Amino acid sequence: MSSSTVTARRLSAAALAAAAIVGAVALPASAADHARPDRTKVEISAVQYDSPGRDDRSRRSLNKEWVELTNTSRRTVNLDGWTLKNEDGDTYTFDHYRLEGRATVRIHTGRGHDTDSDLYMDRHNEVWDNYSDTATLRNDHDRFVDDESWGRHHRGHGGRHHGGGHHH
Repeated sequence: MSSSTVTARRLSAAALAAAAIVGAVALPASAADHARPDRTKVEISAVQYDSPGRDDRSRRSLNKEWVELTNTSRRTVNLDGWTLKNEDGDTYTFDHYRLEGRATVRIHTGRGHDTDSDLYMDRHNEVWDNYSDTATLRNDHDRFVDDESWGRHHRGHGGRHHGGGHHH
């Protein structure tokens, strides 16, 4: 076999290998061109950290302190084991709750009967600090999902603050 034949075969093999690599690299790019499936996204959509009226620890007062979560996707999200926590470490853990697609649930500080749209922490004291706090949502693997801050922190959602103890 002549050296030119060996060289030609090596060049052909190199060209085929290069084509295979280019094809493999191009495949994910073409897959990315297709519309992605609707990803589940749950976010803290509003916080009423200072209940209107007197903070007298009554059920009525405590239930006017709340955090809203919204599922912005079309898919139902299982929140079982997810947590909602303040800066002091006070934690509410979701138990067997599924948030429907495009739905919102309000988590009240006080006591009450859980429904599809209202959940209750069953606390006897306020959870959210009226002056400065952060509500942090984590999934069942303790991974950060979202947070909302008010007062001196202003981290969550770009630090937008709407007066009257209501934040969203």
